[in-house]
Amino acid sequence: MKRFARSMFTTVLLLGASAPAVLAAKPIQIALVDPVQIFSRDEAIHGLRLNLIYGSNREVKGVDLGLINRVTGDFTGIQWGVIGMVDGEFVGWQDNWINLNEGRGQGLMTAIYNQSNSFSGLQYGVVNYTERMEGLQLGLVNYTARMEGLQLGLVNVTHSMHGLQIGLVNVIQDKEKFPVLPIVNWTFD
Repeated sequence: MKRFARSMFTTVLLLGASAPAVLAAKPIQIALVDPVQIFSRDEAIHGLRLNLIYGSNREVKGVDLGLINRVTGDFTGIQWGVIGMVDGEFVGWQDNWINLNEGRGQGLMTAIYNQSNSFSGLQYGVVNYTERMEGLQLGLVNYTARMEGLQLGLVNVTHSMHGLQIGLVNVIQDKEKFPVLPIVNWTFD
């Protein structure tokens, strides 16, 4: 019985000591199509991730390259590809044809289509959609529910604003006087 107890104690001790190593981030990921990738989607990648078609991980810090890049948690670094999706917080530069972010973002987004829940920095694309934006939105069509900063484009639309719009059509929906103006519109309330 003593021998069994010692074996169990040793096993528990070894498993407990190895738990941080199991939870540690992996330095590289190569994915064909999730789940055909080196590490499972539940792993964090801190380093380089290459997604030949579609890759998914819970967290990425570093460089993320591929056709379709999916992060179910937070992302920090540079993401390049055709479609970039981040469900958590985004910090860095996201340069895909289509950027889709559910969480808060900070940095630079460049794409044909940008969609973010909340973003701080520069959002540059053909179509930009953000629930809350702080900084500069530069595109043909810019839309935010709440804008703090500058919108520069052909069509700029926001529900509420603290800042300036420059474009062909400028709309600040909650502005009492002149909510729609050509060339320039502003409010600093």
